[in-house]
Formats: sequence, C-alpha cells, structure tokens
Amino acid sequence: MSPPASARLELRDVSLRYGRGAEPALKGLSLTVEPGELVALLGPSGCGKTTALKIVAGLLAPTSGEVLVDGRSLLGVPPEKRGAAMVFQKPLLFPHMSVEANVGFGLRMRGASQAESSARAREALGRVRMEGHGDRRPDELSGGQQQRVSLARALVTEPSLLLLDEPLSALDANLRSALRDLVREVQEEGGYTTVFVTHDQEEAVVLADRIALVTGGALRMYDRPQAFYDRPRTREVAEFFGATNFIEGRSAGPDGPVETALGTFGLATPVPAGKVTLTIRPEAVRLGTQSEDGGNSFVARVSEATYLGTQISYRLQAGDTSLRAALPPHTRLAVGERTTVRLPAESLWPLGP
Repeated sequence: MSPPASARLELRDVSLRYGRGAEPALKGLSLTVEPGELVALLGPSGCGKTTALKIVAGLLAPTSGEVLVDGRSLLGVPPEKRGAAMVFQKPLLFPHMSVEANVGFGLRMRGASQAESSARAREALGRVRMEGHGDRRPDELSGGQQQRVSLARALVTEPSLLLLDEPLSALDANLRSALRDLVREVQEEGGYTTVFVTHDQEEAVVLADRIALVTGGALRMYDRPQAFYDRPRTREVAEFFGATNFIEGRSAGPDGPVETALGTFGLATPVPAGKVTLTIRPEAVRLGTQSEDGGNSFVARVSEATYLGTQISYRLQAGDTSLRAALPPHTRLAVGERTTVRLPAESLWPLGP
C-alpha cells in the first residue's frame, strides 16, 4: 500500500457556536500541521478538541473560519471527498462482518472489486500486526485488537489526513502503551499527516511532533513537547503540565535580575521590566548546593517529604513561600531539616500574562 503524498493542513481562525447565544465551542482556532507531522490536540474534556477534529473531517461545519489542505478550502466538501480517515474512541465495527470485510468496506463503497478490497485489507491488517485475523468477527477480538482493526480500516483508504479521536482512552495501561507505539510506527512509516486528539498529557508528549493545547475552546500554546516543560507561555499552560512552583517578583529590565521574597534571581533569558511570575520545575530545584557566587540561592526548611518510588517529593518553606523539589530516592532529607536551595538560572522561566 502506497499512501499519497502527505498533505499540509491549515485551520485559519476557526470558530463554532452550536446555537444562538451559546458559548462558542471553538474560538478562532488557527494552526498548521505540516506534511507528515503528527500533532496532538490536547486538553480537558469539553475543551473543543474533538469539535476541531470533526470540522476537519467534515462532520461539522464551522461558524466561521477556513480549513485548507494544501491550500485548497475544504468548506462545502463532503467528508468522503476530503481524503481524510478518522479513527474514533470506540472501534464502531460492523458486528455481522468479518475483520477483513470491515477493513475493506470503504474500498467496496468506492467501487473496488472483491479481490482488490480483500488484498488491500489483508495488507492493511499486516501493517497493524493483525495478520491471520481476517476471518474472525469483531466480538472475537480484544479491545486492543478491535482498535487495531479500526486503524487498518482507516489506512486501507490511503488517506492524506489521518484523524484519531482518543483511540486509546478505553484501553488499559499496557494495551494503551503498546498501541501508542504502533500508532507512531505506522504514522512514521506511511508519512501520514496526523491529528491525534487526547486528554492525556503523557500520551501527547510521547506521540506528538508538536502539541496544540486547547482549553475553553481556544488555543493556548502550540509548540514542541519539550517547550511545554521548559518554557510554558502562561501560568495556565505551566499548571496543565504539572508545574507547582510559581514565584512572584519584579524585574529591573531585560538584562537585570528579578527581585523576589526569596531573594534576587538571575535568569538565562530576557525578562520584561515590571511585575513577573517565575516558574521552575520541581526536578530542576537543587538542594544542599549553591553557586560559587551564592547567587540564586536561599535557605529553606523541609516541611514535607513524600517517597514516590522513583523520586522523593519535598515541600520547602521559606518565609511565606512554598516550593516543591523532586530528587532521586537516594537523597534523604528529614522533615524539619534546613537546607540550601538553588534555582539554576537556566531553569527559571518568566511566564506571560
């Protein structure tokens, strides 16, 4: 099976309102998915990410905005002519058909012969590691196997866009991990331009080339996975990705330090003058050490220590300010113990408004 050339998908200021006076489900969503790229639409339930996917698929029409593939508008184009294939959260297989017939169904509807649809269905099943299962019925398969069949059914049509709507959320952890790896492998092998909807932060980070974080129907940040940890745009983005340390301060200007209740901190990145909120990941906090010049350091008391197996989570108290630090399990500090805390300049990041 040779998929067509990967497509470039663009959403330009896409909005959707389900009824007059209703709160918009999507608010001016704009993003571009490059050919062969896998983008995760990430966000909590009800944030609009599945709505965006259905608009791309042609299952919903936007109230305003444009959807383009390779520069061509898809507005008014019926779903079956968009070159897109969608995999849903539930497999939605025909129970009375064999696995092979389920996979080849779309081809038969497009006029393919029985021989052609069977051959291509078997090839698609091979790509998702389901060889030898073509004669079975869906109810004879596990949940993970059924979702593999759904993926094969999408791939057999040779789509230019692959759309995945939380296809792993109903599976247990082990199955989800295995199928996640398969999705990425198949996507990379075929070079499919892919949009993957998920509410699972780890899933998005592992799978995606880029993540589009959507909350309240609006795009909050669109970047590489590492950027969400190292340089989140706002406090909302930082909190969504598990940040717990926020330090209020005032900056003297782009190259100047930031004055805070914990002391004066230098950063490796420019900071606008005025009020600023700094964040640092718990795993970037250093305990028991300070820089040679003593900068970016202060003394705090350990108020809580929680053993988590792969790490120990410490809560640190310095005056009215509380911070979290995550250290390897061999590092042992007792509750009540005082320790030097260092916040490396390269790990401190100023948040936008």
